[in-house]
Amino acid sequence: MPSALPIADPAPLDGLLPASVSIGASSRNFGVYLHVPFCRVRCGYCDFNTYTSDELRGAKRGDFASQAIAEIALAQGVLRTSTVPERPASTVFFGGGTPTILPVTDLADMLAAVVDTWGLAEGAEVTTEANPDSVDRDYLFALRAAGFTRVSFGMQSAVPHVLATLERTHDPERIPLVVQWAREAGLQVSLDLIYGTPGESLADWEASVSQALAQHPDHISAYALIIEDGTKLAGQIRRGQVEMPDDDLQADMYELAESRFSAAGFQWYEVSNWARADGFRSAHNLGYWVGHDWWGVGPGAHSHVGGVRWWNVKHPAAYADRMAVGASPAAGRETLDDETRRVEAVLLQTRVRDGLPVARLDAAGRTAVAGLIADELVDARAALSGRVELTMRGRLLADAVVRRLLDDPTP
Repeated sequence: MPSALPIADPAPLDGLLPASVSIGASSRNFGVYLHVPFCRVRCGYCDFNTYTSDELRGAKRGDFASQAIAEIALAQGVLRTSTVPERPASTVFFGGGTPTILPVTDLADMLAAVVDTWGLAEGAEVTTEANPDSVDRDYLFALRAAGFTRVSFGMQSAVPHVLATLERTHDPERIPLVVQWAREAGLQVSLDLIYGTPGESLADWEASVSQALAQHPDHISAYALIIEDGTKLAGQIRRGQVEMPDDDLQADMYELAESRFSAAGFQWYEVSNWARADGFRSAHNLGYWVGHDWWGVGPGAHSHVGGVRWWNVKHPAAYADRMAVGASPAAGRETLDDETRRVEAVLLQTRVRDGLPVARLDAAGRTAVAGLIADELVDARAALSGRVELTMRGRLLADAVVRRLLDDPTP
């Protein structure tokens, strides 16, 4: 898509940021992301920065919490030296990988370090992802006691043959149990689903949607399966062992999900996310979509503060080496210029129900809005009020809408 390239910067070993990151910081929320890069098995569709036991090569899971806490201390020093006003964390999110593969005491220690360093804003959201077979009742109660407010379960499907294709390890019958335990512990519950798996029928998908709704979660994510280069599933498709997901079937699945979720009282707030009330939206992910600040802790984690973005070394052993000598784990860094930030706002905020301010578009983008309204991709009333908001049809064709707003001729 047309955009100015970010200005490439080295990633200094002290991690210091330019003084410009402090400008306007008080108007932006601050989130903390902790990437726990460990999984019991690697799912065939996954291209995340995760490692099984035999892939660690010199790193130990048991050392990770102390390394992450060391990066939190480094982050505090960097932000202070860069004169960024201290802000409490509005959100804390443990992702992976499978964060709950670690002892719950490790997650509690890392969260305590965040709280001791920055504090938590009033009503802060504290989430961990979890596989259904990686937690039990005691673990979930311990999470709540440590200060977690929300758990996001990787349900993916309720149909055994779909889970088998995805190489997920849990029994679908465990979903009601873990949701019940989380509820008893006082945690908000989100369920993550994937649709369009090779061999998954519309009836299979409807069964998964029904099972998810039967748990009465607070939040549901439903993502179309994307075949990522280099994954096991991509290789299986290339060899003809499984079929490529069908775009038309995925569209039918999305429409079915929207119909069922809406009828159950859920409202979409981002193309792939629904909440039963505004207060149950993922505040952490919204921070990404609207350009707030966050510090990403852990191997391969990405951070963004005041228009400067950086990413950590990927392998846990390389990360451990950096933390052992007190050096920044950042592998690379870029400074986003005004045009790049505008383009990224179009890319991300167009997908959000609250919409993109028309003022963020250039002249060509503003001209494109009329055609998008005529094609029933953008809501006319919202556009007249100064915001680009997707219609149902626009959600199905969100990437095409973004291309037109950016005056990109790519089909």
